[in-house]
Amino acid sequence: MSEDRTEEQRKSYRPIDAAGFRESIAQGWGPVDRSVQVPAGLAEAAAEHRQKLSAALPGRRIAVAAGRSPVRSNDTDYLFRADSDFVWLTGCQAEGSVLVISAAGDATLYLRETAGPTEVDFFANARDGELWIGPVPGLKDWSEALQLPCRPIEELPAAVRGAVPWMMTTHGVEPLLDALVDGRPSDTQELRQTLAELRRLKDDWELDQLRDAVAASVLAFADVARELPEAVRGGGERWLQGTFDRRARTAGNGPGYASIVAAGNHAPVLHWVRNDGTVREGDVILLDAGVETRTLYTADVTRTFPVTGEFTPAQRQVYDLVHTAQLAALDAVRPGAPYRAFQYEAMRVLVEGLRDWGVIDASLDEALGADGQQHRRYVVCGLGHYIGLDVHDCDSARPETYFAADLEPGMALAVEPGLYFHPNDETIPPELRGIGIRIEDNVVVHSDRLEILTEALPITPDGLEQWVQAHLPE
Repeated sequence: MSEDRTEEQRKSYRPIDAAGFRESIAQGWGPVDRSVQVPAGLAEAAAEHRQKLSAALPGRRIAVAAGRSPVRSNDTDYLFRADSDFVWLTGCQAEGSVLVISAAGDATLYLRETAGPTEVDFFANARDGELWIGPVPGLKDWSEALQLPCRPIEELPAAVRGAVPWMMTTHGVEPLLDALVDGRPSDTQELRQTLAELRRLKDDWELDQLRDAVAASVLAFADVARELPEAVRGGGERWLQGTFDRRARTAGNGPGYASIVAAGNHAPVLHWVRNDGTVREGDVILLDAGVETRTLYTADVTRTFPVTGEFTPAQRQVYDLVHTAQLAALDAVRPGAPYRAFQYEAMRVLVEGLRDWGVIDASLDEALGADGQQHRRYVVCGLGHYIGLDVHDCDSARPETYFAADLEPGMALAVEPGLYFHPNDETIPPELRGIGIRIEDNVVVHSDRLEILTEALPITPDGLEQWVQAHLPE
């Protein structure tokens, strides 16, 4: 090989610097479908949500940002998930976009226009260019899908200019927006609180999204049950996690949160998301997982079931108590009842059971009083929360509108009593150590009834045994 050829091979050429490449890449491209497919009713629901926000904050200017993907490492990012408040107001999931609502209540969405073949970003931007990531909807596409005026992000500075009235923003989400309003009050906390409190009551469209999320989750739980023998053969918790995640990615956007797949001694660990343990015959599996729809509404479901389809006497003893607590909690979920009532009823049942077993010796009033709480050693978490766009929805609401409020029609809740006996806890009988049981249903409060979205998954011990056995391969 000649010395000249070797030297030529050592050189590195960037296509962007080559006139021939730039002339070639800009030509010969046919039409591309950039249309945005959104479910029926999304645009109308988002418009109604914007009206509610404007009515709650009359005369205020508001800017809510979608956010950006965090860096995973070097030049790779995590998958993008838009800010939940932004999605509630727009239905849009375009990274870097910003919604601006004027003092008069008019809304405009600002986002990045698509770079065409004649623009450098089309071929040189590996993160956002169409040549790298596929068709990217533009302003016209988003506007048609969302029935919302869309303008180039370059016009955002003019839209947020001015100090009277000042701009309420979701600070810390979009660096460009933060820079544009830097030094001016933004009332981020008030804006987030207002949005959280508005989101407590779901409209019919939102409830349909939650029903879809739960239905997909029910299918995913069945998928997991069918894979229990493979998990025992060596796949372990990770195999079951992957099984659930496959369904979540196929039926929706993906898992709505880090799935908990806890077998055996891991079941008492409240947030066991490592999912790297073995699965053995005789174990129970505590599976806490939910599918997030493509509109980003998520289910939050837990079932605890025996790997072989049959509880041991000790497992059933604990399960029976948690099941009784769940029934008491569900019975307390009704319009006008205090939000804390269902949690109190579940705790009451758990305390009485633990006293009967001799695990705690405090009276019921002492245990449930402010200075007692002895039972919380075995259930340190809360027993329920709102669900919606976030798995723990509406967390920015003020305490008086969350914990101290009454239940109303349209509220969607997760109800989840449990008992968690760690394997090294010497305060409980040896046969109960290492058992963790949680039952979590997703429910909707109606004026005349309680809708249990998760009723397709059994919660009785006999029902769960039969459910596992029905799904195990013959």
